[in-house]
Amino acid sequence: MNTKTLLYIGKRVLLAIFTVWVVITVTFFVMHAVPGGPFVGEKATTPAVQAAMEAKYGLDKPIMEQYGTYLKDIVTKFDFGPSLKQRGRQVIDIIFDGMKTSLKLGLIAAALSAIFGIVLGAIAALRRNKLVDRIIMVITTAFVSMPSFIMGSLLLALFAIKLRALPANGSTPEGLILPIITLALYPMAYITRLTRSSMLDVLGQDYIRTARAKGVSGPRIIFGHAMKNSLIPVLTYFGPMLAYIVTGSLVVEQIFAVPGIGRLFVSSITNRDYPMIMGTTIILAALIVIMNLVTDILYKVVDPRITFE
Repeated sequence: MNTKTLLYIGKRVLLAIFTVWVVITVTFFVMHAVPGGPFVGEKATTPAVQAAMEAKYGLDKPIMEQYGTYLKDIVTKFDFGPSLKQRGRQVIDIIFDGMKTSLKLGLIAAALSAIFGIVLGAIAALRRNKLVDRIIMVITTAFVSMPSFIMGSLLLALFAIKLRALPANGSTPEGLILPIITLALYPMAYITRLTRSSMLDVLGQDYIRTARAKGVSGPRIIFGHAMKNSLIPVLTYFGPMLAYIVTGSLVVEQIFAVPGIGRLFVSSITNRDYPMIMGTTIILAALIVIMNLVTDILYKVVDPRITFE
């Protein structure tokens, strides 16, 4: 790596760290500005008991002191504190337990969406205005337009209730098939459209026409030049999309009762478990920032003509 590349990566890493700090700060103060408290809904809670609970978890201290302690624990120990509702458990342990399922679910869905999206997009571009292209565009438009909760409900009703081919509960390996399909359909359709549009643009460039004029074979033009250079928009979308899917789709995990991070996030909001809400929000934001950083660096690998500034 040359000096310019290292400086660019260094600046992007510093920007990523700053972004995560902003997310931590905003999330912390927003949570503490919400009216009420995590122990308001407890049964038979007297003011004395509530005050004792707040003292136990350090919620009675000045807000800036709480913020300083919280930030220090994250930086030095990667500790988001204890859950206020799941007594005796640390937030980071609960998140890691949920991430085991969400990670498996998300990586499979992301891989399927990328593979099928790129292949279908390339086919549509190479068969522009033909029957195959029109069929692919109609199907992908339908998938892009349909919200995940509708798609998930349809798949659940068809394959789990009517046909009884797959389980409705996502707590088993077979039960993850429908959530994976639901999570993969929208990004697959979007990647298909991105790939088609980008490849059509690349196929019209002067260097492609020059390669054809020199007698370069069709497959080499497609896979050696057009395909590689048309993946930059796909990379731009794929990075944040991967982080979002891995962290877990809130709606999909609720529909299929998947014990992942998304379902934990919803339950933490319902229970007003502030450390859990803050922990999942920060993890999601950090994943998105990291994936954006990796995506920016991968631009150079995909297209050597790109220079870092």
